[in-house]
Amino acid sequence: MINLIIMAKCLSSICVVNHVVEGDFLRGIISMPARRALEKEKIDSLEKLSDYSEKEIMQLHGFGKNAMEKLKIYMKENHVSFKN
Repeated sequence: MINLIIMAKCLSSICVVNHVVEGDFLRGIISMPARRALEKEKIDSLEKLSDYSEKEIMQLHGFGKNAMEKLKIYMKENHVSFKN
């Protein structure tokens, strides 16, 4: 019983250490895997996103056609575009 309590405490501390609070950039616009892909590249604003081409973003792990279509609509609404 004591071993289970100790193990539970260890597991909960591991979960706390590994938990990363995600930013709000594009929340509700694109999926979490796509948002994580952008976050990994330090892309956290439309201004930074506009420094990339559509092809470069599509190469990120976690980004697919669906996320790209939603992102392009959102960028167009905000008068931002990918670099050519």
